[in-house]
Amino acid sequence: MGLLDAFIEWLGLRNREASVLVVGLDNSGKTSLLNFLRPCEAQTNNIVSTVGFNVEHFSCRGLSFTAFDMSGQSRYRTLWANYYRTTTGIIFVIDSSDRTRIFVAREELQQLLSHPDVSKRNIPILFFANKMDIRDALSDIGVSSALSLENITNKSWYICSSNALTGEGVVTGIEWLSSAIKTSHEQGKK
Repeated sequence: MGLLDAFIEWLGLRNREASVLVVGLDNSGKTSLLNFLRPCEAQTNNIVSTVGFNVEHFSCRGLSFTAFDMSGQSRYRTLWANYYRTTTGIIFVIDSSDRTRIFVAREELQQLLSHPDVSKRNIPILFFANKMDIRDALSDIGVSSALSLENITNKSWYICSSNALTGEGVVTGIEWLSSAIKTSHEQGKK
């Protein structure tokens, strides 16, 4: 069976698995974003705040994702670090309309980036500048500047404007993350 498995893998007929961590402050839209990625019949209109974490599964471009939707409430943010070692990608969701708390999001991002299980690895990070439909929301460039993303030089990253309720920008971001994880995986083989 090993030779057949290797042949199927070589042909690209089997989905590779990716474990992604979905983080951000509470009420940024993490669960809504993952709800959009579910099949239509599994989506719900009743989104509630995550306590602890939820696990979701979805596929994109030959990758089968297991997404750990982590609570963004301050008392649960310390749990994020428990998943850094095994993650192959990070999705960081920012409420671009919450100008007051964007600086809290920047502090959490700094802590994430400085953690030894993240700082020493080239883990691709997808930033969703979410809730772009809300009046006076920061643009993706404004969010990037507020978070000082230009200082991230040792990781692949991408920022994407999004509206998790309508799905605007979500597919674009996930497609980028799929490609970045595959590239990271290929570089790791060398």
